[in-house]
Amino acid sequence: MEKSKMNSFKKRLLAAIVMAPLTLVLLYLGAPFVNLFCMLCGTLLAWEWATFVPNRKNALYAAAYTSSVVMVSFLPGFYFILAMLVMLIITAVVWLKAKAEEHRWLLVLGVPYITLGIGSLNWFYELTNNVLLIWFVLVVWGVDVGGYLVGSTVKGPKLAPSISPNKTWSGLVGGMLLAALVSYLYFRFWDINMRGWFALAAAVLAVVAQCGDLIESKIKRHLGLKDSSNLIPGHGGIFDRIDGLIFAAPFAVVAFLVLVFSLVEVG
Repeated sequence: MEKSKMNSFKKRLLAAIVMAPLTLVLLYLGAPFVNLFCMLCGTLLAWEWATFVPNRKNALYAAAYTSSVVMVSFLPGFYFILAMLVMLIITAVVWLKAKAEEHRWLLVLGVPYITLGIGSLNWFYELTNNVLLIWFVLVVWGVDVGGYLVGSTVKGPKLAPSISPNKTWSGLVGGMLLAALVSYLYFRFWDINMRGWFALAAAVLAVVAQCGDLIESKIKRHLGLKDSSNLIPGHGGIFDRIDGLIFAAPFAVVAFLVLVFSLVEVG
């Protein structure tokens, strides 16, 4: 591994050593810590989005994003319709306020992107439990770590060279395999059945999370940015760290609901 990449990996590792245990503890403690954690991440995402997308009203957009995500973070899942109504109203407000902005569509996109991503983490927790929420987070982490290590070592054909030159097919496969392995070992630790099925689900989520990573890369490339911010040493910003997580979270919620309704019909 090149020296510059090794230094970057060391910074990423040190930051992960600090952040990962704290995150897992908060998720394990459950409500209201899960809600507070999601609200914190959502607030940081709101600040980043209002900052890295060029605009004339940073404070207004940051307040709009934050208001939407805070409402969702503290509204229980059975208030889903109310949460969506709030999100749509705030989206409409941003659309009207951003009519003279160069990047109007990106400013508007910030509302549903952040709100649905963070909200889905809350909803997934409410639908399942903290054990499955931690599983979901560990799986996405496995995608990032496996993709980074395998991709930077094996290299090979580019995954999407016009969007993210450093992403490779080998990295995607490495991320899928590590995500599946992490899933299998996690459920073996908790002695939960269906480990193979969950490992397969983890591999599928790995692909979805990678799509979220590529979408963020596309946005940053469009804006001429390398990182969403410099908040986390070696990692960039909070959006750089949880782009795959918030993109995959709505898919995880939908998949779980489909599974539940399927089992109910069979029963």
